[in-house]
Amino acid sequence: MKKSRLILSTLIVVSVTSAILMAQHGAAQKNPFADKPEAIDAGKKIFDQMCAGCHGAKGDGGRGPGLNKGTFKHGNEDAQLFGVIKNGITGTAMPAMGLTDDEVWQSVSFLRALSGGSNEKIAGNVGAGELVFTGKGDCIACHMINGQGSRFAPDLSSIGNLKSDELRKIILKPGSREGYMPGFVEVVTKNGKAIKGLRRNEDTFSIQLFGRDEEFYLLKKRDLSEIKYAQKSIMPADYGTRLTEGEINDLIAYLKSLKSSDPSKSVHMPVKGGLTFERIVNSRKEPHNWLTYFGDYEGRHYSLLKQINLNNVAQVQTAWTFQPQGNGLLQGSPLVVDGVMYTTAASNYAYALDAATGKMLWEYKYQPKDPKFDVKGVANRGFAMLGGRLFMTTGDAHVVALDAKTGRLLWEVKLAEVAQGYFSSMAPLAIKDKVIVGMGGGEFGVRGFLDAYDAATGKRLWRFWTIPGPGEFGNDTWAGDSWKYGGGATWMTGTYDPELDILYWGIGNPAPDLNGDVRMGDNLFSDSVVALDPQTGKRRWHFQFTPHDVYDWDANETPMLVNRMWKGKMRKLLLEANRNAFYYVLDRETGEFLFGTPFARQTWAKGLDKNGRPILDTGKEPSREGTLVYPNLAGATNWQSPSYDPETGYFIFTYREAGNIYVKEEQKYEAGKAYWGGRFFAPGDVEWGGVKAIDPETGQTKWDYRFSTGGLGNGVLATAGGVTFVTSGDGNFMAFNSRTGKLLWRTQTGGDIHASPISYAVGGRQYVACSVGNILMSFALPEVD
Repeated sequence: MKKSRLILSTLIVVSVTSAILMAQHGAAQKNPFADKPEAIDAGKKIFDQMCAGCHGAKGDGGRGPGLNKGTFKHGNEDAQLFGVIKNGITGTAMPAMGLTDDEVWQSVSFLRALSGGSNEKIAGNVGAGELVFTGKGDCIACHMINGQGSRFAPDLSSIGNLKSDELRKIILKPGSREGYMPGFVEVVTKNGKAIKGLRRNEDTFSIQLFGRDEEFYLLKKRDLSEIKYAQKSIMPADYGTRLTEGEINDLIAYLKSLKSSDPSKSVHMPVKGGLTFERIVNSRKEPHNWLTYFGDYEGRHYSLLKQINLNNVAQVQTAWTFQPQGNGLLQGSPLVVDGVMYTTAASNYAYALDAATGKMLWEYKYQPKDPKFDVKGVANRGFAMLGGRLFMTTGDAHVVALDAKTGRLLWEVKLAEVAQGYFSSMAPLAIKDKVIVGMGGGEFGVRGFLDAYDAATGKRLWRFWTIPGPGEFGNDTWAGDSWKYGGGATWMTGTYDPELDILYWGIGNPAPDLNGDVRMGDNLFSDSVVALDPQTGKRRWHFQFTPHDVYDWDANETPMLVNRMWKGKMRKLLLEANRNAFYYVLDRETGEFLFGTPFARQTWAKGLDKNGRPILDTGKEPSREGTLVYPNLAGATNWQSPSYDPETGYFIFTYREAGNIYVKEEQKYEAGKAYWGGRFFAPGDVEWGGVKAIDPETGQTKWDYRFSTGGLGNGVLATAGGVTFVTSGDGNFMAFNSRTGKLLWRTQTGGDIHASPISYAVGGRQYVACSVGNILMSFALPEVD
């Protein structure tokens, strides 16, 4: 390895943890009070009163870290500093400070001034310094700036917040900064393999390295014969003689110009390797990975792993836990790709983890564009991945693409206006060269849509309006202009058939939710599954489960795709347990209704006709006095993942037995405000839930296990080991015999579970992971040392 290529390679590696956390890159929201003396003075008063006790009177550290060096553990950009001060850091002594937005920005202004500010006079030339960086200095061989260069060493896109003399010291005397800890490690495995890299994380039993080849090396220390830590910086120490004084000044001037990352440049960043479309299509060939929200394109939510089986599942124990930042419950289903877990958390956080240990490799925090819509606590259900890019949606209705190796922001686009009530929390779906993204906000009277974006650039390729406008098929199912505020959100992930090249997506409820008088008609495509051409977004067919819904029974449940015998003939089927308490079977090539039957208590329909349309019971619509109807507004099931077990042929899912009293009210639409058109409340009877397996062809219950309470988001995972893992709303994580429904194992997690389990393997060891409350837990059989 050439020493000249290691310039600045541990420039901002203040500690192991900071090396990880400083890999995060958010959008560059600017401080409106930057460099204003009155803001700096106001910020100093706040600091003296609220911050100095932990961080020192001069910001040089105490119980908390020093803040006067220009680099910060949780990000160097203005927006990142704003988020830390405003919201605190979960799991640390750093609290949310209770400041107004202006006071937070004033505090940021003072921190900038404390570390030297941005008014230094720089002797060098920025343009000439960039040439030194990319040419004679060869810094770009190890470092990246705005998407250009190497991922190996720390990203320097916002390094300009350091003082000039700090930069000079780093260049001329690497490793001399106060608190510096070398991050370069060399290890030798017990089979003689030598590995070198920068340390991303480490604990007593494991170490995580990032190599010069831009690959992760996730190692158990028991497998190593030698670990050698660099005692000094691996940066060359001869730049004082190799570069002229003028070149050094130019280099410093260039580095000082780098105040924040520029996503508009990062979009062109080359991204190599990663997850191909072909791998996702053939996901069953690599069961050790979990490649989509459902594990595959079909939504079967089934694992071919069988190390954990009927004979040993009772021995399963906690392997590791991880607590992310952010307020709010976790609802995500992680991806696992080649030993790395990618997961999201509430409040727009995202992570890469060592899937075998739960140790963090990088953290990303999306910064909302407007502090008025910080959307703290909004859940996020996960990533999609294609190539080396990860895709996630945000609480303020954006979609972002991240570099899977570093968590660096590659591009971001706005889906819609958050001020109108739009948001997004769903896990996107990546198909070929596109990423398919849905939105939430049906309860605010927004007009729903589904988008496709170019995975490489973020350019929008098509939009399918779920509520058709004038001249579009289905607009005549809306009275007057009610379509303008019609809802129809697309807030859960769809499924895809690669052979048919058809995309299937569930559509949410119409708006207002509980008063259908202002929107007479069937209200297409609300409460439907739509089959779309993924290349154009054009509709192939649709099926509406609940025409003119007045109970908020979204059809965002999983449209599971299964090939199996049907009435003696092999057919391509779509199976769905719907929120309205009916189970459906459709032909997914044509949309033909094949079968339907209730799976839980329902009192709104007498049954389904030959086309699958509900035969309504009389007197069951919401009324001004209140009408008792089953199921309740949350539905007999909801967005939690069902599972299809090919060994038994069973469709397995969780359900809920509850009703509501639905009250209809008059309400005028107002942009950005909830648009329910009524209210609902529990009737006071006993609510309960459970998990059941049914025969997909007949709807006959094969087994049923009752829970004390029903859940919202508690899913199912069947496995080839004959074991089905199930979560419940009361915090239990359980394993059942997939064929008989016998309870085999359980543990009380102590958390409120709103997610579905997944399974993966690393190094031959099978894990079952699930989000629980505000932590991520992974379980496995006892490890043999």
